[in-house]
Amino acid sequence: MRTLREQTLRERKKRRTRDALLRAAVELFVSRGYEHTTVDAIAEAVDVSQRTFFRYFAGKEEAALGVVELTVERFVQAVRERPAHEPPMEALRQAVLDGWSSINEVVESVVPVELHLRMYRVIESTPVLLAAYLRRSTEVEETLAGVIAEREGLDVDADPRPRLAVAVFSGVMRVTERQWVAREEGEFSLAGMRALTSRYLDQVGPALLGSWREERPEGLEG
Repeated sequence: MRTLREQTLRERKKRRTRDALLRAAVELFVSRGYEHTTVDAIAEAVDVSQRTFFRYFAGKEEAALGVVELTVERFVQAVRERPAHEPPMEALRQAVLDGWSSINEVVESVVPVELHLRMYRVIESTPVLLAAYLRRSTEVEETLAGVIAEREGLDVDADPRPRLAVAVFSGVMRVTERQWVAREEGEFSLAGMRALTSRYLDQVGPALLGSWREERPEGLEG
């Protein structure tokens, strides 16, 4: 039976291997393109077998979105931790803007932030990856709607506002991402993404930005 120390060392080794595979995958996808990168090439870059790769990832798609998933998980948790007095859209806004400010904490242990940002261009230009990214985004929206409903003391299936707010927020973020990746090389930066996100979120109207706790719209009483 393994001791606690042995288990900890084993988990650290597994984490290092997974991070190394993620880093190699992102580097190859950015430099060669997704379609021209094989699982064998990723495994070879880390000096492990293909079988080892598949212990950590179901395939290239999962590896390509691995670092993005880390940032998404951090964002959802950040929404949960926002102050209870913040209106829903403000909580979403502050969570995403603070996330862009502290992204180094999440990403740098796996890949350089610049490389992570360039991976968004690969996702946008690769149909199979973009489809997977959007599918995952839909799942995240449902999770966020549940988080917002819980914060506001609402039934997510009885009150449409949590899903509507998240849908609006997600729509703004998609527009922001598309505009950002289309920018010239010199404008493609973390600061630029944060500024663009803030500017686009400023366009969302007061109906969703305001507090929901003062009164419920007619027809939405619980």
